[in-house]
Amino acid sequence: MRAVIQRVKSASVSISDQIVGECEIGALILVCAMKNDTISQAEKLAKKITKIRIYQDEDHKMNRSLMDINGAALVISQFTLAADLKRGNRPGFSEAAEPEKAKHLYNHFASCLKQYGISTQTGEFGSEMAVKLINDGPVTICLDTDQF
Repeated sequence: MRAVIQRVKSASVSISDQIVGECEIGALILVCAMKNDTISQAEKLAKKITKIRIYQDEDHKMNRSLMDINGAALVISQFTLAADLKRGNRPGFSEAAEPEKAKHLYNHFASCLKQYGISTQTGEFGSEMAVKLINDGPVTICLDTDQF
């Protein structure tokens, strides 16, 4: 699975001008299931994200995790993280998981965050969404479960 984690002061996601998910201090997580991904990769990604030390301690060093700060998460499905631009300028998405599988992995990932005690809200899988955020730092981390 792939994810982009943004440290935020707040974030929200809307569909047709209606907020469907939001969080305060914590992380906006854009997540993409790839075609060969499994449940265990969703679990591995959730565990890693809860422990990444990207939040400042009292000495202003990035030494605290999402769990340490009791932060919240807003999780958005983002199949475009699977973009392949090897053959020109128009991205291909053939490496993204099929929608049914991707939705299952996306929902499982969000439920794993909740199991770790992270207050978690989501967007609506497969919908056109508008995402607003106040980035903190900014701090943005890209992860791929194939790399850890």
